[in-house]
Amino acid sequence: MNYKNFYSEIGKLLYAMAYIDGTISKQEKNVVLQKIRKELIPMEHRLDEFGTPLPYYIEAEFEFLDEQIIDAEPAFESFMDYIDEHHTAFDQRTLKVCMHLARAVARAFHQTNKKEKALLKRLEKLIAKLSPLIPSQLVVHEEVL
Repeated sequence: MNYKNFYSEIGKLLYAMAYIDGTISKQEKNVVLQKIRKELIPMEHRLDEFGTPLPYYIEAEFEFLDEQIIDAEPAFESFMDYIDEHHTAFDQRTLKVCMHLARAVARAFHQTNKKEKALLKRLEKLIAKLSPLIPSQLVVHEEVL
């Protein structure tokens, strides 16, 4: 699996969660940054060719989409298509992390609204569909993700 693409896709998911209501709050941005720095960086040790921890690709994608003011739906669909097409590269834990991140962004500003709930429901539905096909733990390159 190309982990740069994977983390970019998570950036799209989090952007979609934040922007589905037409605006991204400071709280939503802060949650994205905190989750990257406090949760993802410590558990992911892969670096790109410049020595940058790969979870920073989430932030880069999120910022790019925000600057371009991309609609939330195509960003969300891109993530959904990615995990559907690459489901054999994921384990249950990885999908739970994606769900955890999406929920955290949805709750960041005045709790979860209707549009955010709808996206979460679609994500949950896809994860439930894929769950029987995904092992409970995936060892990638002799590292547990």
